[in-house]
Amino acid sequence: MAPSLKATPSVSIIGAGRLGSALALALDSAGYRIDAVAARRLANAVQASRKLVPRPLPLAAEQLCRLPSSEIIIISTPDDQIPVVAANLARATRANGKSQVYLHTSGALSSSALKALVDKGHHVGSLHPLIAVSDRKAGAKSLRAAYWCVEGDPAATRAAREIVKRLGGHSFSIKSNKKPLYHAAAVMVAGHTVALFDVAVAMLIKSGVSRKRAREILLPLIKSNVRNLAKHGPERALTGSFVRGDAATIERHLGALKTSDEEDALAVYRILGKRSLQLAVQAKQLDKGEMTKIMKLLGVAE
Repeated sequence: MAPSLKATPSVSIIGAGRLGSALALALDSAGYRIDAVAARRLANAVQASRKLVPRPLPLAAEQLCRLPSSEIIIISTPDDQIPVVAANLARATRANGKSQVYLHTSGALSSSALKALVDKGHHVGSLHPLIAVSDRKAGAKSLRAAYWCVEGDPAATRAAREIVKRLGGHSFSIKSNKKPLYHAAAVMVAGHTVALFDVAVAMLIKSGVSRKRAREILLPLIKSNVRNLAKHGPERALTGSFVRGDAATIERHLGALKTSDEEDALAVYRILGKRSLQLAVQAKQLDKGEMTKIMKLLGVAE
């Protein structure tokens, strides 16, 4: 039988990193009672619990047998630890006939990572926020309006959707076997955007601009692109040399990248250049003949 969630369900959180700590703050402000916070090191659990009133029980990893019987247990540890934690929790589960909801926050893993808990009669799912959490306070605020990928068995999915609703966010679901592809897409616009920004900063530094100034110069450009994407699809938001089919400028770019010893930047420029050309053709701003000509300059296959 699925657990019946009260108006303010009780929650325990395992993992007191940036996401786990931010989630504890966000859920507390949304009316959830946080029973316990567990972390690999007790000191981290104590630090995370201090921000909440009433103060949750802080636990170390080896103290999971003392975890309260919360209605919802959220596992917010690194991905490789999720099955390990699930197995430890399954061993620590008291045989009281009470089924609970267990959710992990991995973007790449499905609810099958919690199989050990299914075997104990519990409900399992995953709950992944599509935001970048750099610190707990700002992260807690961002979680309240985020999009969340929800997946799992019916009872766990209902509990996860209720969490998102209470946080004022938006939930969506995908097939369990598509989680790695979904997460790779998230990495593209999160971590890889940061990496791409760093590549561009390095290029400006070689142009004679300081690192600090390079960041100041490039940030407004990224923000303008985000605004364009908020209004239009990628094919209409695209600007620059590729959408104009400016082969001469693109050739100069390639020459500069080759002589600047920026191999990573050259590889990224070629790959993303191909995608930009395809978008330009979709938008009917470039014909296929122009696209073929520029792809040859890039050294990429159609």
